[in-house]
Amino acid sequence: MTEALWYAGRATGLVTLGLFTIALALGIATRSGRQLAGLPRFAVSALHRNVSLLGLAFLAVHIGSLFFDPYAQLRIADVILPFASTYRPLWTGFGVVAFDLAVAVTATSLLRRRIGPRAWKILHWLSYAMWPLAAVHAIGSGSDAGQLWMIGCVLLCGLVVVAAVVWRLDPGFAEISQLGRRKVSR
Repeated sequence: MTEALWYAGRATGLVTLGLFTIALALGIATRSGRQLAGLPRFAVSALHRNVSLLGLAFLAVHIGSLFFDPYAQLRIADVILPFASTYRPLWTGFGVVAFDLAVAVTATSLLRRRIGPRAWKILHWLSYAMWPLAAVHAIGSGSDAGQLWMIGCVLLCGLVVVAAVVWRLDPGFAEISQLGRRKVSR
């Protein structure tokens, strides 16, 4: 059983990083207002939301499996308070901060209509901080951190995020405003 928890923790952590990578790229694509692979904007938005929720589900399994893994010996405080873990506190701390930001982004997304679009948008920018923290956590925390295949997976995810962010920062990036009209971001 212990090995199964260890494998589950490793696998779900990497899958979570991949899903959050896709979610971030889809979020940027949603803001562009362009079709993606022939999908209309509403479908890209729904895909972004569903991939994000799937990433959260895998994140819950990742944390839960490591919580019950006797090697990691996580306590409840280790999952909530950054850098409090006895297991690789620095690297685990980055993961905890990423988790806290993911919770904040999710909570504000669920409360979007109550907090308003401007507050939601400002808080949703936390995704840009969450992703690199999760990647740093993946690089330094896991038992596969130094493995070439793991470094390759994190680099591939990083390339996708960098490409999406560069596209987002391009002066020609057309963005859909809250009123539904195209505007150019600068």
